[in-house]
Amino acid sequence: MTEPSKGSTWNGAEMTQTDMMEKDTVLVLDHDDKVTGSASKRASHEFTPAQPRGILHRAFSVFLFDESTGELLLQQRASTKITFPNVWTNTCCSHPLHGMEPPEVDRPEAVADGTVTGVKNAAIRKLYHELGIPANELPIEGFKFLTRLHYWAADTVTHGEKSPWGEHEIDYVLFFCVSDKSKITVKGHPDEVDDVKWVTKDKLLEMFEDKSLLFSPWFRIIAKRWMVNEGGWWDDLKTTMTTSKHCDFKNVHRFDPPKEHLGGSGDAGPLFEKVGDQSKKQGAYGKVKTHTESKMQQLKHLDEVFSAVILLYVKPLKSNMKTDFIRKTFNRDDLKFCDEILVKVSRSFAAVIRQLPASLLVDIMIFYLALRALDTIEDDTTAFASHEEKINELKNFRKNALGNPNWSMDGVGEADEKRLLQEFPRAHRVYAALNPKSREIIDDITQRMADGMAEYVGKDLGQGTRDISEYNRYCHFVAGLVGEGLSRLFGQSGLEDESFAKELFLSDQMGLFLQKTNIIRDYLEDYVDGRAFWPQSVWKRYSTTGDLGYFANQESAEVRVKSLECLNELITDALELVPDCLKYLSKIKCVEIFRFCAIPQVMAIATLTKCYANPDVFTGVVKIRKGMSCKLILRTNTNDEVHETFYVFAKAIANTALSQRQAGVVDPSFKRTIKVCETICEGTEAAYSRQVQARRLPMLACLVLVFLSFGWISLPNLPSLPKVALWGAGILIYMYGPDFLKARSALTEAYRLKKKTL
Repeated sequence: MTEPSKGSTWNGAEMTQTDMMEKDTVLVLDHDDKVTGSASKRASHEFTPAQPRGILHRAFSVFLFDESTGELLLQQRASTKITFPNVWTNTCCSHPLHGMEPPEVDRPEAVADGTVTGVKNAAIRKLYHELGIPANELPIEGFKFLTRLHYWAADTVTHGEKSPWGEHEIDYVLFFCVSDKSKITVKGHPDEVDDVKWVTKDKLLEMFEDKSLLFSPWFRIIAKRWMVNEGGWWDDLKTTMTTSKHCDFKNVHRFDPPKEHLGGSGDAGPLFEKVGDQSKKQGAYGKVKTHTESKMQQLKHLDEVFSAVILLYVKPLKSNMKTDFIRKTFNRDDLKFCDEILVKVSRSFAAVIRQLPASLLVDIMIFYLALRALDTIEDDTTAFASHEEKINELKNFRKNALGNPNWSMDGVGEADEKRLLQEFPRAHRVYAALNPKSREIIDDITQRMADGMAEYVGKDLGQGTRDISEYNRYCHFVAGLVGEGLSRLFGQSGLEDESFAKELFLSDQMGLFLQKTNIIRDYLEDYVDGRAFWPQSVWKRYSTTGDLGYFANQESAEVRVKSLECLNELITDALELVPDCLKYLSKIKCVEIFRFCAIPQVMAIATLTKCYANPDVFTGVVKIRKGMSCKLILRTNTNDEVHETFYVFAKAIANTALSQRQAGVVDPSFKRTIKVCETICEGTEAAYSRQVQARRLPMLACLVLVFLSFGWISLPNLPSLPKVALWGAGILIYMYGPDFLKARSALTEAYRLKKKTL
């Protein structure tokens, strides 16, 4: 078999499988599909402890159809293939190579406009090599480039759990149609192909169900994500081939492999998300390393351990889900579904929503679930064939999901978010039983948020938002509007003044503070996902390469310095929202609403403190200790408690900034950071002092009881008491002593002021 491409030095007929593994030079890529170098086919496909997923490189997958029958040509890879032998797959799968003529390397401009002539040249070369289809039967203009997927898979089915081989590719999907299969020559190369088969969509679905057949992981991903679903690429080949409806040249869609292809010699786990972990939220976990402290570190903070015990077993957040009002107002089964799915899609918010007063609880729960469903649509970067289709779904979400009791959506999202969309009619029935004012608010915020999300669908966010203004605008749409909706729901509930519904500025600031904290913390996760939000007007002042991924290279001393300078500026920007957040909290009268609003706020200030000047932000996701979370939750009952928390963390950030300055670190944001920390501390210092005083005596009493229980001290005329009684008394004093003393102090202060007035 002679290679037909003029000028090519590559001849597959004269090369063995081993020759091609050693001599073929594939295009090595960065995460954004930019060519950064080359490697042998062998080196790129080796899975080892040093490179557990091989080397990311460029590939293509050709799907050849018979227009007259709608059939797709499949091939079964030869049993002699080194990687993925015997599997059924699409018509042809291989790699563009360096040094070919005609060239097979595409520049970014060719990808952006969809021409990708290099990939198409490679496809023509390999279709002849593998299947004997001559180049004159494959005019280059007949290839349709649709999209790219970034996937990886260890060849564990062939080589076992510790397989030394696998694939890690950004794969270009190409369609090609012939008027009739009789118009092309198909003669498989025995070293490449064991069998070929023309199949309809229904036949392929049957083959997928046949457990005796093996399929390549990349083919399964492409087929099930885009081709065999109703309205997919295969249903209307004419539209697919002649329009841009299904083309996406901008995004690289990213997939982990099916479970059986995890592992390999490097024990590689999920790269983009946790596969099969149905308890985790869509797209939020498992993409990158999570930095958590060890259990030993947690045990060093005994006050947090004690707080965790109290929150879990002694003084948990009370749930009002089973009150008479809720049981009589809403359908029991539908309400049970909403409650269960709430826990699944948001563990952190479920408990604080459940503790709300019964007259408000379900309104907030449905508000959250509606926005979670909307967010699931916005988050899914692979379910929609085009930006236009996704924008249409977002803009019509309120009309469809909240206006149609039978609306549901399948094939979007993962795990429990997917289930929420699939079973949304159950949430709609609870929504329909809410009072009209609540429904009106939920409708309005949902539509405005959907419009805002749609505005960002077509934007290239691979390098973050354009500037601070766009950064703030995005945060407003996805979080500030939530704050507005909550304020309006609080106001109409009767639990807060009606004027609360007009606190739009402070509501927005609250939302921005939370969203900016998440964006700062999730730098690497968002960058890996290809949708980042750090403003370019900030980070480009610190990145010498002009790329947002610059900061992830923490092996460079220069990068370590610049990355922390950038991080600290963004944290300072977020901290400047704190005074308005505290002002908002001070206006709340209902304890349960106060706690509902305060808990996320104290978690945010704790997270920012953990992130400040912390290089771990650039190598994973930073998390605060679980024990600290419990301690913070317990201390969100009053303004004084929340003010103390903000004082402590603002002081900690200021101390870190000062210690760095003393160590010779020149941080461009230093003065601005110190100024905002001083502002926060000035506004919260009085509350901090009251809290310290109120805890001093109870803590001393607890220590006395502990010493008594172990016999380290004894008091005259005190009868001997069992340890359990002494410890129980200590817990009660720890829990309620500060509140008693603070109440007594407040009464004393009121009496003093009254006497002074008289």
